[in-house]
Amino acid sequence: MIEDNQSHPMLAVQNLSKKFGKHMALDQLDFFLHRGEVVGLLGPNGAGKSTLIKCIVGLLRPSEGEIRINGHIRGSRVARQMSAYVPEIPQLYGMLSVWQHLQFITGAYEVKQWEAKAEALLKMFEIWDKKDEFAKTLSKGMCQKLSLCCGVITDAPILFLDEPMVGLDPKAIKTLKDLIRQLKEEGKTLFISTHLLDPIEAVCNRVIVLKRGKIIAQGSLAELRHQLGEENASLEEVFLEVTADV
Repeated sequence: MIEDNQSHPMLAVQNLSKKFGKHMALDQLDFFLHRGEVVGLLGPNGAGKSTLIKCIVGLLRPSEGEIRINGHIRGSRVARQMSAYVPEIPQLYGMLSVWQHLQFITGAYEVKQWEAKAEALLKMFEIWDKKDEFAKTLSKGMCQKLSLCCGVITDAPILFLDEPMVGLDPKAIKTLKDLIRQLKEEGKTLFISTHLLDPIEAVCNRVIVLKRGKIIAQGSLAELRHQLGEENASLEEVFLEVTADV
């Protein structure tokens, strides 16, 4: 694994915009993520959350702006090796087994002695008994669990998770929350796009709220409560307040 440079934020997004034709999907976004933070990316449907993550991980080309991962320009080999991405819809190879997916990913990220961790992850998400089955035979929930295991097994310093709880049952959501806490304790940085506010409230340091491609609020839940003058508001209540049309 490439060494972490402590002098840089783990993610720096500056003046980021993305246009699709005349539609401005992202409009001059600026924010930073620091080491060991879990940051939730929230917003209504169409706010630009998935577009933002896809720009960061290199699946979309920004119209303007700069993205750096640990000081390295997005798209460079070093930036790619330092980050892992779990997409909203699992991108799996139908004719590879569960175990072969982990073998392939660890090879790409040059992860050594990965087998014990892979076994632990598969057991954690209760798909160890499926390790020799082809991905095409898995249910939607099992595919999501495997996709999460593939992201975590990389040991990347920063993980980007796009709607990681979609398709998971309540027990698996709790497992994921526990895993997020564990990764945070290990010093990993996580950027999590989600519509599910209750689970993310329990694990996030901060949230960034998008609406129509703009950042309309960001900070810890306590900071957002204070800004709204609602000291006892839940994350759901804060989200509905800041995204309300006035």
